Amino acid sequence: MIALLTLIGPALVLGFLLGAVVGRLAGWPRTRASVAGTFVLMLAAALAGGLSVAGLVPGRPGLWVEVAALILAAYLAGAGLGAVSVGRQASA
Repeated sequence: MIALLTLIGPALVLGFLLGAVVGRLAGWPRTRASVAGTFVLMLAAALAGGLSVAGLVPGRPGLWVEVAALILAAYLAGAGLGAVSVGRQASA
């Protein structure tokens, strides 16, 4: 487990940081297309997480799905945090 954490941990941190930068630069979705894109990304994260929890994909591809779900969730969390920081700074 520690070996997995040392291999996947940096990817999670980088995914979060990349999401924070993108969220800060882009802000909250404003158009219908960007809201739809956000919905598709959240749906993809939910689908990958569901596949991970259900264990429907065995072996190495299953590990790839789990890692992709974790990194996408970290990216989305960072993007949300970055977008919130833009809104707070603009109102101050």
